[in-house]
Amino acid sequence: MKRLWFCILTLASAGCIENDVPYPVVECSVKSIAAEGLAGDPTIDPAARKVTLPLEETTDIEAVEITECTITDEASVSQAIVGCHDLTTPLYVTLSIYQDYPWTIEAQQDIPRVFTVEGQVGATEWNLVDRTAKVYVGFEDLSQVRVTALKLGPRDITKMTYIDGAELDETNLGQLNFSNADPRITVIYHGRSEDWHLSVEYTDVKVMFASISPWTHSAWLRADGLSGTKLGFRYREAGAEEWTEVPEESVAVDGGSFVAQVRGLRPETAYEAVAYSNDDLSAVETFTTEAALPLPNSGFEEWSKSSSIVYPYAEGAQPFWDSGNKGSSTVKKTICEGVPLPRPGSPGITAAYLESTFASVAGIGKFAAGNIFVGEYAATEGTNGVINFGRKFATHPLALRGWVKYSQGAIDKIGSVPAGSDLKVGDMDEGTIYIALGTWTPEEYNGTEESPIQIRTKDVKTFFNKNGKDVVGYGELALTETTSDWREFTIEIEWRDTERVPTHMMIVCSASKYGDYFTGSTQSRMWLDDFELIYDHADL
Repeated sequence: MKRLWFCILTLASAGCIENDVPYPVVECSVKSIAAEGLAGDPTIDPAARKVTLPLEETTDIEAVEITECTITDEASVSQAIVGCHDLTTPLYVTLSIYQDYPWTIEAQQDIPRVFTVEGQVGATEWNLVDRTAKVYVGFEDLSQVRVTALKLGPRDITKMTYIDGAELDETNLGQLNFSNADPRITVIYHGRSEDWHLSVEYTDVKVMFASISPWTHSAWLRADGLSGTKLGFRYREAGAEEWTEVPEESVAVDGGSFVAQVRGLRPETAYEAVAYSNDDLSAVETFTTEAALPLPNSGFEEWSKSSSIVYPYAEGAQPFWDSGNKGSSTVKKTICEGVPLPRPGSPGITAAYLESTFASVAGIGKFAAGNIFVGEYAATEGTNGVINFGRKFATHPLALRGWVKYSQGAIDKIGSVPAGSDLKVGDMDEGTIYIALGTWTPEEYNGTEESPIQIRTKDVKTFFNKNGKDVVGYGELALTETTSDWREFTIEIEWRDTERVPTHMMIVCSASKYGDYFTGSTQSRMWLDDFELIYDHADL
């Protein structure tokens, strides 16, 4: 998880001294955890107060052995974490020192299952809750269907028996009768049994599109056809006479399902596509590619000033970028501004300058990271801020490209540190630039229609989670050393779902990566210039 603290500081005048002394606020967290039978490293999410254990498919989820767990020093826990647990449902614990902090420990386990038959059309339909699997075939006689692959439990430890008690494995699948009833397969692993029902149905459709996902210079084509046949696609610009064949090596086939990404298309252009299975053709489908949306104020040339606050947009213009300057201005600090030091060869005359600082009055204050972000600074609440991340952006860029210069300082301010971290004074600070696209809504994330993700700097549960369910694409750059000269960077976006269309985009740049914990260096500086979004694979 990458987070960003935006300096907001409003110092109240001293009041009367009372005899009641409140307990200090000490955030309790899980710092590290280990367990047997893991498929990868555990994920600790301090904002959500959640631990996720990725299990190997052969691990018994009803008997997960947690071997180690460290929590905040001096904290107590409501029940033992180390030991054997049934994680088919999450383990809920409460960590406490002066306040209680509920944490959740859950397991994620992927057991790949396979059921395919000869002559299958399209992909297998699975219902894991009801333990059913259905396939479609292009022939009507279902009395002798040859099963080509069957896996209904964890590899190497699963026993499968047919309704008549005959044991099944990959060497004796053979032919099954699906004409009158759905065969019941008894599956046994970890000493427990499950009943699975398999079904086969006839379809007269030999090939059809499953979905088309147009991007700016490409499109994802997905279709279902008859397994064992030649499967592929053709496409053309709408109105053209000749079809273009998608190269066979570009088509990924999985049984009767096949997919290809067609590249080299033009933005905002209508195309036609057809899928085929041998000589059978699907209906012709039409799609239109997305626009290559530009990044507003991408050269950081537009700046304005009002009541001593510097804004990263022109006066009267529609804001796209913002910074923490509204908060830091309360103590006459500017942590983001335009400076006449553009990168060599820039068509512009200014760059963005981010400066981490200790924002204080009479020595009392908080560390603030220099920052600029896509979104809006919404409000100041006491000494904390409310920021709404993101702007509407329904398209699929491939990368963020730009220029950066970074001056790295040694950490001299520590408020707190992330779970599992051992940061200390003297360690080197880091800068960060990241881009995210997703389908966040203001109803769930408490922001606005324009900027839906609301971050409250006093509440870690609201911090941005790069692994959140609504993040569709993400990429980041860590700056771990001083770069005295400007350098060009390209952050490629990892698209986690090529079918979902994002609704919003956010970009965050910070001179101090852990500024949201009030931790960083007052000597860290970042310069940014000439950002652009890359949409064409040919430009990567």
